[in-house]
Amino acid sequence: MSAPLTIVILAAGKGTRMKSDLPKVLHPLAGKPLISHVLASAEQLKPERVCVVYGHGGEILPEVTGRDDLTWVRQEPQLGTGHAVQQAIPYLDMTGICLILYGDVPLIRAETLRQMVLVARQGTLALLTVNLADPTGYGRIIRDAGNQVRRIVEHKDASAEQLAINEVNTGILCLPAAKLAGWLARLDNDNTQGEYYLTDVIAMAAAEGERILPCHPASDWEVMGVNSRSQLAELERHQQHNVAEALMAAGVTLIDPARLDVRGSLECGRDCLIDVNCVFEGRVVLGDNSVVGANCVIKDSELGQAVEIKPFCHIDGVRIGARVIVGPYARLRPGTELAEAVHIGNFVELKNAQVGFNSKINHLSYVGDATVGRKVNIGAGTITCNYDGANKYRTVIEDEAFIGSDSQLVAPVTVGKGATLGAGTTLTKDAPAGELTLSRARQTTIPGWKRPLKKTK
Repeated sequence: MSAPLTIVILAAGKGTRMKSDLPKVLHPLAGKPLISHVLASAEQLKPERVCVVYGHGGEILPEVTGRDDLTWVRQEPQLGTGHAVQQAIPYLDMTGICLILYGDVPLIRAETLRQMVLVARQGTLALLTVNLADPTGYGRIIRDAGNQVRRIVEHKDASAEQLAINEVNTGILCLPAAKLAGWLARLDNDNTQGEYYLTDVIAMAAAEGERILPCHPASDWEVMGVNSRSQLAELERHQQHNVAEALMAAGVTLIDPARLDVRGSLECGRDCLIDVNCVFEGRVVLGDNSVVGANCVIKDSELGQAVEIKPFCHIDGVRIGARVIVGPYARLRPGTELAEAVHIGNFVELKNAQVGFNSKINHLSYVGDATVGRKVNIGAGTITCNYDGANKYRTVIEDEAFIGSDSQLVAPVTVGKGATLGAGTTLTKDAPAGELTLSRARQTTIPGWKRPLKKTK
């Protein structure tokens, strides 16, 4: 049986350079907090326990992440990475291994971590290192004449010769928990920062003849941390590039992969096409052969097969059936459901509205809190007046009704099956099925009327 795995995630950093009241690990990357990305990778390893060490403002971490199933441990005061891991020692299974991760290194891949776990389960200390063209700020990996890792020197403590080394420590390591506990108990803070460095564990292990095996990520961006807004933006682009590559590999056409933002999850069927500058938030599903035009924002919505979303649409919390056309410049709000073959046109807003098969709302209309039947045509400028200032009411438009342009339907009201409302009607009572209903003032022409003229000064 494999040795049990405990994962410790260090998330106590204040993030001074972020210049923010929000804990650093809660800043969003691709629509999720930094630490949520780390947790997603960690949980693919199926650990027995995940322990998060938090600090500055971290009381809100459990609430924001929604994760009361984790072990949350406070580090107070913050005296370095070694001190942080010491706080988690009581929660480690000393018969197993411990993997140490960082809440501000969000793009680490589960595949990379699996390699380290395999190494540690053989009793070896697995250390994740990377060679950087510019290693500024990173601890340097010091090797002996036999090319074995001997210790790590932090950038601020390194000599000029050591600063020339390009192999650096990522901070991520995996090792037997009992050995880790013993080494942590012997840490001191005799350094320029007066902190307890986790990296000193490497020198202790080497001194005791322990085998230290460096592992390497497939890409440098996996181990990039976030300490500033600039670094956060850089990682955002890395993540969006990764998402775009995965979508294209799955058969999605992206007109420009560099102009796509997925801030959640995007599931696409076969032969979908996405134009430039589209933003997808929450969970979005696109059916086969769907097309999303340029500059659209789609959030928490499901689109059926062969749906066309024309440019500049905003769609949030919507279910859309097959062969629907939406836009351009349409806004679909939560609770809206469109059946098959519906047409929603330019400058149309829907909210909590259910629209039946092959119905059309093509121009400049607001339909809210409404049930619209099959094959209904709603003319330009139509409004459902669903709110009286205190309460909302529902409008029902039955199958095959025709609503003339510039009509106002004052809810609660029902338009019967096959009914027609004349243009300009203000409907305050139910319109009977199959009949024409009008509410207009009689047209009058006043003979001899003259427009007023400006008075001369």
